[in-house]
Amino acid sequence: MSLSTQAYTTIKQKIITLQLQPSDVIDENALRTELGLGRTPIREALQRLDREQLVNIIPRRGTFVSEISMSDLPLLYETRAVLERHTAELAALRGTQAHWEDMTNVLAEAALAETAPDHANHMIEIDRRCHEIIYAAATNRFLTDTLIQLYAQSNRLWHLYLAKVDRMQQAVLEHQEILAALKSADSTRAGNLMEKHIRSFQAEIQAAIVSELKL
Repeated sequence: MSLSTQAYTTIKQKIITLQLQPSDVIDENALRTELGLGRTPIREALQRLDREQLVNIIPRRGTFVSEISMSDLPLLYETRAVLERHTAELAALRGTQAHWEDMTNVLAEAALAETAPDHANHMIEIDRRCHEIIYAAATNRFLTDTLIQLYAQSNRLWHLYLAKVDRMQQAVLEHQEILAALKSADSTRAGNLMEKHIRSFQAEIQAAIVSELKL
C-alpha cells in the first residue's frame, strides 16, 4: 500500500465515522503529525477525496469536509438502488464459489458482533464487506468504483443517525437471503432482494431525519 493510499484510507475513515465532521477544516499539518507522513501523500489523498466529493478543496481558503445535504438523500439512494440491483444481477451470473465462501464467512462474524461493545459499527462493517464482495463478483470496475463512492456517502449518513437507525441485524438477515440467491445464480431474485435492501435503508434514514426535525 502506497503512502498516499494509507493517508487516503485513514482520512476517509475519519470522515465516514464523523471523527471529522461535515464542514470541518482539514488541518494538513495535524494530519502529517498524526499519520507520520509527508506533505505529498496527504495532498494526494485529499485530492482523491475531493474527486469523491468527501472533501472540498477551495483555493486560497483551505480544505473542508463536505457537508451532508439531506436534499441529496433521495438522489443518493435512487442511484444506489439501480446500480446495486444491476451489480447483484451481474454477480449472480459471474460470481464464483470463492466469492460466496468469503461472504458466508463475513456473515458468520455477525453472531460475534452482536456482543461487541461497538455493536452497530461492527455490523455496518459487515454490511460494507458484503457489498464489496458482491461488487468484486460482478467484475465491472466502473460499477465498483462508483458504488464504493456512493457507499461512503451512505455510510456517513448511517453514522450521523446511528442512534436512531438500529436495523443492522436485519440488514445481515437480508444479506443472507441475497447470498442464497447469488449462490443459486438467480439473478432476478438477487437483484430484487438487493433493491429492497437499499430502499429499506433509505426509508429508515428518512424516518430518522423526520424524527429529528420534530424534536
